[in-house]
Amino acid sequence: MSMNNEFRPKIVAFCCNWCSYAGADLAGSSRLQYPADVKIIRVPCSCRVNPMFILRAFEKGADGVIMCGCHPGDCHYSTGNYYARRRMTLLFSMLEYLGIENGRTRVEWVSAAEGVKFSTTMNEFVDKIRSLGENVRLGDLRCKD
Repeated sequence: MSMNNEFRPKIVAFCCNWCSYAGADLAGSSRLQYPADVKIIRVPCSCRVNPMFILRAFEKGADGVIMCGCHPGDCHYSTGNYYARRRMTLLFSMLEYLGIENGRTRVEWVSAAEGVKFSTTMNEFVDKIRSLGENVRLGDLRCKD
């Protein structure tokens, strides 16, 4: 009996309800493939993603976190994605200070009609995280069973 020791990254995806989550739904109904290791968390708007959510995901063992929202200027709540973009820019510099590689986080704008883009983005992000390997930088902070 041989064991398959291939690294399977744990990915957390925060998707806004109005665009990105609908794009994920379109990708699924169109039978487009992306890894099952991507765990989608639906949020009302990308601006509702608190930077602490992303830090908590890394603390709990995520290897990568991606936030998907509406395209700038197309937000259901007018300016929510502008706030999210500003907040994520600050968070990325803080993550760099904590020692988390730059490629482990990503912000992407995906509309409800872009199921192909959602699938492609998730596949590219998982490949990037797979090339980076397991996230061991916050290993001492993680809660172990």
